[in-house]
Amino acid sequence: MARRFRSTYHQKVDAKGRVSVPASFRRVIEDGDPDWSAGQRPNFIIVFGLKFQKRLDCFTLNAMETIDASIDAMAPGSPERKKLERVYHAHSIEAQIDEDGRIILPQSLRDKLDLIADEKARFVGMNDHFQVWKNETYEGLYGTDDESDEDEDLAPDFDMRVLFSSANRPSGEA
Repeated sequence: MARRFRSTYHQKVDAKGRVSVPASFRRVIEDGDPDWSAGQRPNFIIVFGLKFQKRLDCFTLNAMETIDASIDAMAPGSPERKKLERVYHAHSIEAQIDEDGRIILPQSLRDKLDLIADEKARFVGMNDHFQVWKNETYEGLYGTDDESDEDEDLAPDFDMRVLFSSANRPSGEA
């Protein structure tokens, strides 16, 4: 079973745009790069997407292959395929983690996020990919880690697994 991106990390971006990729995320990226081996630098894809989206979506090479296969299966020239090609191909770059576990965010991507030197970027694990946000932008949309209101209407003993459809419910039924 493939490793997944989990948890949230706050990482400082330096004046050159360098930011450390969380160690647990690096392991997933390494596992998802078919050409990676010990001592090499793993590659992954950064999707900067649509203009109004103030985040970066980052995928392993294997995860991007799955997305590419889904796009390839669509009718050539269809409006849906064109949109997906624009986002996942035209609005993406391949990135490489350096020997110190960092990536360099190009100025254009820092501008998209409104990130300046010495600010914190938020790395958010999203299962098959991770997102990079300016911390303040993320908190403006979702609140801080401690004050999210997504669960305010849930009982203290609520079991989140009931949200899965019965067909997709993990073992250890809720």
